[in-house]
Amino acid sequence: MLIPIIQAMLLRELAAVQRSVQAYPDDASVWAQPDGVPNAGGTLVLHLAGNLQHYVGAVLGGNGYVRDRAAEFSRRDVPRAALLAEVAAALSAVERTLPTLREESLSQPYSERIGGRVLTIETFLVHLATHLAYHLGQLDYHRRVVTGDAKGVGALSPGAIGL
Repeated sequence: MLIPIIQAMLLRELAAVQRSVQAYPDDASVWAQPDGVPNAGGTLVLHLAGNLQHYVGAVLGGNGYVRDRAAEFSRRDVPRAALLAEVAAALSAVERTLPTLREESLSQPYSERIGGRVLTIETFLVHLATHLAYHLGQLDYHRRVVTGDAKGVGALSPGAIGL
């Protein structure tokens, strides 16, 4: 029963990433870099989308995606429409891959070493969900700081878990 739960949470958080990107008033504000903030919102979006496209879509799903992690952190001024396309690709990777996994496979080693360690698929999927939620929080605060708009986008709403 873990696979549908992880899928629902990843999809919920990715939908919140989409709403966050749409809540920026323009393409430039998503790339603003206030003092003391290590990553612009656009950087966070590229990183989250690339991360899930790689670890879920390519590694678990074999979809052929080739990650350029360095570009996730070096690209600038990517329009919001292109950022949203990356998030949509990550959503697709999750929607297509996770239902193909068998619960029995979750105790097997994930096929790539993570931080020099061998993790089970189950452990790594939980890590991916918490990693996404962590950076979603950063994205939400970035948008609020840059725009001065304290209104939320409904991130992490328990009612939005599609189970």
